[in-house]
Amino acid sequence: MTATLELAQALMRRPSITPDDAGCQALLAERLRALGFVCETIERGPADFRVTNLWALRPGPTPQAPVLVLAGHTDVVPPGPRERWRSDPFEPVVRDGCLWGRGAADMKGSLAAMVVAVERFVAEQTDAPLALAFLLTSDEEGPARDGTAAVCELLRQRGQRLDWCIVGEPTSVQRTGDMIKNGRRGTMSGRLTVRGIQGHIAYPHLARNPIHLLAPALAEWAATRWDDGNEHFQPTSWQVSNIHGGTGASNVIPGSVTLDFNFRFGTASTAAGLQARFESVLHRHGLRPGEDYDLTWTVGGLPFLTPRGTLVEAVTAAVQDVTGLTPELSTSGGTSDGRFIAALCPQVVELGPPNASIHKVDEHVALADLETLTLVYHRTLQRLSQTA
Repeated sequence: MTATLELAQALMRRPSITPDDAGCQALLAERLRALGFVCETIERGPADFRVTNLWALRPGPTPQAPVLVLAGHTDVVPPGPRERWRSDPFEPVVRDGCLWGRGAADMKGSLAAMVVAVERFVAEQTDAPLALAFLLTSDEEGPARDGTAAVCELLRQRGQRLDWCIVGEPTSVQRTGDMIKNGRRGTMSGRLTVRGIQGHIAYPHLARNPIHLLAPALAEWAATRWDDGNEHFQPTSWQVSNIHGGTGASNVIPGSVTLDFNFRFGTASTAAGLQARFESVLHRHGLRPGEDYDLTWTVGGLPFLTPRGTLVEAVTAAVQDVTGLTPELSTSGGTSDGRFIAALCPQVVELGPPNASIHKVDEHVALADLETLTLVYHRTLQRLSQTA
């Protein structure tokens, strides 16, 4: 059994469903302290949703040494119906050349690969010209309010400098290293409530149907091309996630209708610009703020992009050294905690194993991918050390 596989299994046996870390970070901190890391546990959130975070720092030889952060999350999504799993989701097994269980790909396998890579690197370069850090949270799969975002704010207040960051999210498609995320789209959600007048459905002249008021604007939003994207980001996407109106009775015109929706956007648009365009459609259709509708916005994260530079080139070269692949740079997919780290760190990339089975029943990762990932992380450390 390899060191990466053994550590991944130890982490996976801990049922760390958000926000419960279930002891994962304590296990990792023990390994990191042995390498000279100073480990700090940072708890945030209310008593009924307590989030555990780990900030671990191994100082460089000088205060000017560049700081490389390895980031990720110890929490996992619920397994779903356990009877549908071929084996217990929290009792990892090796079968058919793969490691099976919740968190194998997202992302306890990556965390294990990171720690083992750092152990090898420190053993061969005890005086490397780098400061190394780990930033881990148990609230990435959940609301993400008291996890990485909170730690980054604390680090900002302390004046902690971050130069490079690698997030271990599962970014690959077919083989480890075939895709690197060098940015992510922003996410912005909204809740719109349109008010009408409730009444009997047979007497519509005595009521005012809010669904009918909303319908023309809804059709326009659905047909709108918000932007054309750019060389780094695909066009902005607008999608409705929920719509609710009515009392449940078939003979009542509802008094209000509520629409939940989401924008995923790159750098071709801004959050403020999208909000203004969205509301202009309401105004064009005669709906007045505060009188006919209420609208609230939640910006979950702004888009970020790391152009080609020291970190992208080091990770790309490391993948080529280990696998012979030339990774594709991509900003596709959902959000990650990289959006919070990018506010402090000028260069952030994400690299992890294939993501085909993440969040699914029978999540798994190929053993070969775990070992490749360990080698790529290790080689990246070596390359960054040479440029420091």
